[in-house]
Amino acid sequence: MTDKQVENNEVENEEIKGLSRRSFLGAGAAIGGVGLAAPVMTSAMFAAQAEAKTKEKMAHAAAVEPGELDEYYGFWSGGHSGEVRILGIPSMRELMRIPVFNVDSATGWGITNESKAILGNSQKFMAGDSHHPHMSMQDGHYDGKYVFINDKANTRVARIRCDVMKTDKIIEIPNVQAIHGLRVQKVPHTKYVFCNGEYEIPLPNDGRDLDNVSAYRSMFNIIDAEKMEVYAQVIVSGNLDNTDADYDGRFAASTCYNSEMGMNLGEMISAERDHVVVFDILAIEKAVKAGNFRTIGDSKVPVVDGTKENAKAKLTRYVPVPKSPHGLNTSPNGKYFVANGKLSPTVSIIDIKKLADVFDKNLDPRKAVVGEPELGLGPLHTAFDGRGYAYTTVFIDSQIVKWNVEDAVKAYTDKNVKYIKQKLDVHYQPGHNHTTMGETRDADGKYLISLCKFSKDRFLPVGPLRPENDQLIDISGDEMKLIHDGPTYAEPHDCMIVHRSKMKPKKLWTRDDPIFAGTVAMAKKDGVTLETDNKIIRDGNKVRVYMTSVAPNFGMTEFRVKEGNEVTVVVTNLDMVEDVTHGFCMTNHGVQMEIGPQATSSVTFIADKPGVQWYYCNWFCHALHMEMRGRMLVEKA
Repeated sequence: MTDKQVENNEVENEEIKGLSRRSFLGAGAAIGGVGLAAPVMTSAMFAAQAEAKTKEKMAHAAAVEPGELDEYYGFWSGGHSGEVRILGIPSMRELMRIPVFNVDSATGWGITNESKAILGNSQKFMAGDSHHPHMSMQDGHYDGKYVFINDKANTRVARIRCDVMKTDKIIEIPNVQAIHGLRVQKVPHTKYVFCNGEYEIPLPNDGRDLDNVSAYRSMFNIIDAEKMEVYAQVIVSGNLDNTDADYDGRFAASTCYNSEMGMNLGEMISAERDHVVVFDILAIEKAVKAGNFRTIGDSKVPVVDGTKENAKAKLTRYVPVPKSPHGLNTSPNGKYFVANGKLSPTVSIIDIKKLADVFDKNLDPRKAVVGEPELGLGPLHTAFDGRGYAYTTVFIDSQIVKWNVEDAVKAYTDKNVKYIKQKLDVHYQPGHNHTTMGETRDADGKYLISLCKFSKDRFLPVGPLRPENDQLIDISGDEMKLIHDGPTYAEPHDCMIVHRSKMKPKKLWTRDDPIFAGTVAMAKKDGVTLETDNKIIRDGNKVRVYMTSVAPNFGMTEFRVKEGNEVTVVVTNLDMVEDVTHGFCMTNHGVQMEIGPQATSSVTFIADKPGVQWYYCNWFCHALHMEMRGRMLVEKA
């Protein structure tokens, strides 16, 4: 949009608002002139206001009125903050932050005993780099059950329960380094989560072969989505970047930008072609069941050989594509994988049906490529609208390119066919993009998100570290229209968008929730009923304090310990009102946590400061919230 167009829009919008206000005020003044105490609106006046309001909404397509609910949930990765964020679409309002790979003092994530149990051995990491959030599916439709997210920094995968919007499982992936691309199996349901080890390492990576690059490998990882255990790993030739799965349950595919197995930039970009690795999931399952695998080091995970040299096993095939491909996306109709070029101005369209012949009839893998449209400089990721159009981010050109997929296939053999519909400037350097419901059979083509790596002049300056820019684009019509800028922090690398009808979050915790299981077992051993008891259990140097909370009181307003005692405080929130979350914060001990309605949370710390130590509710819960406090009386050792 030009500066003149922006100016004209602003004038037009003000005129619309002005007419609306003047109509109302003028009517009120006229009625007041004949002595009535309050203005009376005629049907014509209501109609005029309704028309003006409609025009305002058209001028601000992303507007959601106060009190209105958004149509979509957006799950954003938090990038190097290590979290996941939930936004409402189209308002772009941030609704919630879900701590995953980070420590969060608001909820006590990484501080409470329950969260530490979920973090497991990986709680030693105080940071994470979350990249690709993706929701579980049933027959290619979002099921609202789980969102999975990877941690590139520390080679982990986490699972978030969508009923409570909390992380419930985190696993470390053995034998690989830097989990990057992650997607779910779409059909018949999300039995597996697929993810890539991006960086090449010796196998085993135990100090041997440090300088023997020929021993370095990357692996494709298959995770059992329910058990949250690694089912199998596949050794590949080259490295792995992004991935996606088909709509038949047989194939997954991943891009490789380092087929050269280079150890520096020059070596990594020396070849004119890299490849897409296609994995036959059914063949891999068969190999594992037949025992045709090995294990590496201390890991018990089955590892199969999917390298080029082991082509006879028919576990993988390597499709040559132009230099340094990046994103890998599946069209909602299930026909194509699209590999995005990065260092080529093209994307490669791979016909998924032809992949069956590549495996079963030894067809040349390159024959599965049925289109290679040229879109611009630096294509990274492609999204789809369900109407036959694709939307690709081009990083260097700072644009979204809308193109017709079938026309691009035709243009592969007929250069006269035009396939580009529109190019829209975005600000600036877009990476991932995502359409509403666009990674499912239900792609509805309403909105597209462009996740831009730079904002430059779009927002007020805030110092050397500047926000990045999420831009909302209306794609419901023939032309894309940019309708919202949203500053964001710490590189939200990727996102996914699900219609609110798919989501069924709880309003209250259930008392038998598995997240409380460890604490419930501890209480049972101590002879404590969490819902009714306020007790102190002394076990040598360990003290366990059980208390309830009902706004605005803790069930215990003081307890006594000795200096150096290990203190575990367990709080059960008995409130039944959905908004009444309590907190527990012990001053000067680095301890605080959230306790949602009907939840139980616990935290353990050392009482290392003799004297009076106050604890208080740190989540506002009641008009007398400030009075909700108590004392820990610490006797000097």
